[in-house]
Order: sequence, then structure tokens, then C-alpha cells
Amino acid sequence: MAPPPSDPAESYRAVVARIARAAQACGRDPSEVTLVAVSKQQPWEAVAPVLAAGHRVFGENRVQEAMSRWEGRTDSLTLHLIGPLQSNKAREAVSFFDVIESLDREKLARALAEEIQRQARRPRLYMQVNTGEEPQKAGVLPADADAFIENCRKTYGLEPEGLMCIPPVDEPPGPHFALLAKIAARNGLAKLSMGMSGDFETAIAFGATSVRVGSAVFGDRS
Repeated sequence: MAPPPSDPAESYRAVVARIARAAQACGRDPSEVTLVAVSKQQPWEAVAPVLAAGHRVFGENRVQEAMSRWEGRTDSLTLHLIGPLQSNKAREAVSFFDVIESLDREKLARALAEEIQRQARRPRLYMQVNTGEEPQKAGVLPADADAFIENCRKTYGLEPEGLMCIPPVDEPPGPHFALLAKIAARNGLAKLSMGMSGDFETAIAFGATSVRVGSAVFGDRS
């Protein structure tokens, strides 16, 4: 595991300041943009200073890792599941996370709907869109997004509040962010989870309401 930055709290404050400047540069209120600090695969020694600095929104990509890290520490926190979710992990995901950002197929929609009804707990849901149509990446294809959103609503009683995407690493992110915003707008979805350490300022310019930032806050993972 790579060592944490010398002062993760200072790195966190620098990212918050960058978010504010990016929002102001495009005429937005910085309070419209939520920082999801991506703590996945980070040592607790890197995460604890950011928590102590007052941050309360964190992102994880594996259910079991998140539960082992945050069990007993979730008071006042908002935890986002940002990685692919297996349908057989729906029970744990619904019970533990406040936001699930990787709804991307009918089998998972069915499993989440069943667990939401069974547990009477309703995490906020984002639908992941594979804007680059990359075969190795999770997410609904853009051409299928409208129909999947409608199916989630009418068949399973799910109401995604927004969309999420991860643009291809070798392409400019702006067109992917613009595409996600267009899909969201025509489906009446207000939230856009887009932008990571290398491109979150661009994402803010395209309307991101949350950005998922890991290495710029905590340092690189090994």
C-alpha cells in the first residue's frame, strides 16, 4: 500500500478550495457540489485525518471492505457505494450504504427493489451509464438508458435520483459529461455524479453535483 500523503487533511482542504473555484468560475454556488472522498483501498491512517477535519461523505467500491472499515463509525456519515455491485450483495448494500451509484442492469434493479421493500430502508440510487461503451466497464449503454430508467420506475418502483459515469481514460472527459447531463435532463434527473481526481473541475463545469475524489485527497493507492 502506498504511504498516505504527509497531511491528508491539508490535501482535503486544497481539494475543497479547488471545487469552490471551479464552481465559481462557471457561475455556480460551491454548495451545489458534494465532495465524495473516495476512501477505497486507503489505509485508515490516511482516512482518519480527513474525517477529523470534518468531512462526512465517503465513497467505497467494495461492500465487504466498506463494512470492515466503517462498521461502528457511520454516525453522521454519508457512505456512497461507487463500485460495481453484484446482485447477491444487494442485502448488505441496502442495509449499509446511504447512496448506491452503480445501478446498471435489470437483475440488480430487481434485487435492490426486493431488499428495499424487505428492509424498509431506501438508499438513494444513481444509475451508472457507460458513456464510452467500453466492454470491460460496468454501466448501461447510453442508447439503453432511457428505457432502463423507465423500467426501474414502472416495474420495480425505484426512483434513481441521478446518473453516474466514468469516462474512458484516453479520451477528453467533457463530451462524456455532456452526454450524461443530456440523458439526465430528458429523464428529469437532477443529480450528476461525475469527475474524479484528474477531471473534477471539468465535471463541475458540465454540471456535476458530486465529484468522486480519491488520490488528490488521500494520495495514490499502490
